[in-house]
Amino acid sequence: MSNLNRYSGMQYNRCGQSGLMLPALSLGLWHNFGGVDTLENSRAMIIKAFDLGITHFDLANNYGPPAGSAEETFGKILKSDLTTHRDELIISSKAGYRMWDGPYGDGGSRKYLLASLDQSLKRMGIDYVDIFYSHRFDPDTPLDETMAALDYAVRSGKALYAGISSYRPQQTLEASKILKSLNNRCLIHQPSYNMLDRWIEDGLLDALEAEGIGCIAFCPLAQGMLTDKYLKGIPKDSRAGKPTGFLRPQQVTKQVISKVTALRKIARQREQSLAQMALAWVLRDNRVTSALIGASSPGQIEENVKTLKNLKFTEKELTQIENILK
Repeated sequence: MSNLNRYSGMQYNRCGQSGLMLPALSLGLWHNFGGVDTLENSRAMIIKAFDLGITHFDLANNYGPPAGSAEETFGKILKSDLTTHRDELIISSKAGYRMWDGPYGDGGSRKYLLASLDQSLKRMGIDYVDIFYSHRFDPDTPLDETMAALDYAVRSGKALYAGISSYRPQQTLEASKILKSLNNRCLIHQPSYNMLDRWIEDGLLDALEAEGIGCIAFCPLAQGMLTDKYLKGIPKDSRAGKPTGFLRPQQVTKQVISKVTALRKIARQREQSLAQMALAWVLRDNRVTSALIGASSPGQIEENVKTLKNLKFTEKELTQIENILK
């Protein structure tokens, strides 16, 4: 690490009605930090992110591939480079999707969540995570069981805060109510949100505001579709081009590319890249605490952080963007 002024260039936002501040941009380790990836590149990205004031690193039990390897990678880098900075970091993990075989390796049961948390701590070589999430709502598990597991994770000292991800508005309100009844609280919600995926505007943001819950948006660049990457086809090394990617080639439609091309013109007028404008757009609503970026190189992280130089939109720009997105 070389930047002793790392905190001066980053914006930090209060997470809901909590005492916790999160960087406006956080780094997600969903892709490019697994066992199939180069450790040196993963290390370079994490160190670059921290040097730029990104203090929040977001993981989950099954990030890789293979599942679990992103936490192992992060643990190695934490030990070799960031041990003395642990108290300057927010490290989060999640459980909810399939992680191991059998009936206890998936879902929202107390058995699965707490076993998974223990495994995550072991992989990363730490005593606690700062935030532990229920990665998804599980219709087959009573919600009070899932929330009680999060409450126990906090009370046991294995997590400092409880969070939820991808819960719908009513599920979010119910989860928050249960945690409050346990004298705990839901710190944060992690939903997908970007210019092409706006479901959280239909009730979820209002629910989060009412409950004092922060919001961190994942996929703010729509897995790369809100960049220049797909304007001339699908590159082999892109998420849509990789067999392990979650973005399917058929999602990169002519209609999407037409919208992206029009948005890019506005971004240029703002003297931003399309990616920078897309991140600024997600952060335009002060109910959104942080945007969760992914990266494949340190340079990408550097470019994304330049977003913070211009976060404001004119009414004209917002209207133009709205007309394109409709």
